[in-house]
Amino acid sequence: MADSALSVRTIDESDLPDFQRVMAWAFLGDHSGEDSKWLKVLERDRAHAVFDGDEMIGTAGILTREITVPGGRQAPAGAVTVVSVKPGHRRRGVASLLMKTQLHGMHESGEALAMLWASEGSIYRRYGYGEFATSIAMLTMPTRMAFHPGVHVSDARIRQVSREEALPVMREFHEQVRTTRVGWLSRVEHTWDVHLADREVDRDGLTSYRYCLHPEGYVVFRVKGNRDPGGPANELHVRELVCTTEQAYADLYRFLLDMDLAGEISFYTAWDDPITHMVDNPRKVRREAGDALWVRLVDVDRALPLRTYSSDVDSVLEVEDSFCPWNSGRWRFTVKGGEATVARTEDPADVSLDVAALGSAFLGGVRLSVLKRAHRVVEHTPGHVDALTTAFLGVTEPHCPEVF
Repeated sequence: MADSALSVRTIDESDLPDFQRVMAWAFLGDHSGEDSKWLKVLERDRAHAVFDGDEMIGTAGILTREITVPGGRQAPAGAVTVVSVKPGHRRRGVASLLMKTQLHGMHESGEALAMLWASEGSIYRRYGYGEFATSIAMLTMPTRMAFHPGVHVSDARIRQVSREEALPVMREFHEQVRTTRVGWLSRVEHTWDVHLADREVDRDGLTSYRYCLHPEGYVVFRVKGNRDPGGPANELHVRELVCTTEQAYADLYRFLLDMDLAGEISFYTAWDDPITHMVDNPRKVRREAGDALWVRLVDVDRALPLRTYSSDVDSVLEVEDSFCPWNSGRWRFTVKGGEATVARTEDPADVSLDVAALGSAFLGGVRLSVLKRAHRVVEHTPGHVDALTTAFLGVTEPHCPEVF
């Protein structure tokens, strides 16, 4: 329960120095001053702070975005960011007050989805966010690997260019591709400045970004210098690889694998990145899975129809949501021809689950059948969890390539 002495409000210009300072202290970083890259994308009218008297002790913001959901549709979503609590003020209900303020605001404005990247894995499920809504794979692989004989590499020219030349082309490619990839987000102008921030402090000892353009895609990477007794073994740290065709995908990966003086490639990519199946020795491609987006259904009845589904289903879901009580209760969830309808009902429940479980499953990233085995979903009518699991699955694994 929130401390009765606490207050929350939307920030104004005069609050920005304290806002940055609280964030820096909470994340154990240094205060970066007025040049903070996050100020470029912070929406002041959607940024809130908690105060204990006159002292700012908590921060949170929402970025207005679209996310691609199954069916290739674009759904408005609140991207929750810069959530922090000043050291010495934890466990007073500060984060709860911020989360409640955000979710009530989205509920009133009609924004049916919220999403975030979690700094800690034990915090956000209590606020109704579902983990592994998208997953991410840390992929590492040696260079010089051959493709299997069925992979054709074209003679398309790949050019390394300046950032200024690359950005307009990259924006066009990204906008074209992101509407086809579940979990990808829209980008506003300054999102690129944050996503590809390239100050010395952003490089972590690596080089500046290298920008390489293909006629049908692009790749951005940094280089980490490294040598071993056998010669140069530099590491290529890929930031983003975006392609409008499968041919460009093969070409750009071949370009990276054949890079002179490089010994290894690393890339935070989709779990189902097909490169594992393209090379002739897949055991040399190492993948480590991690959680990425956590998704929260702000309004169950408006969120579920935003996407399409893989099969027909008719189930009564009993949803538990103590943080947003308007979602609690029984809902008849019906899918016909891929389209869903959701309506209140007094009929007996076929399946019981909390709103976080629905968030995990919403993009197709987590199977409800797995959550049933984890005691997160309860089946009352045999067969309904399996039917719902099939309906929620998509063609590809959902993936979000950027942290916000």
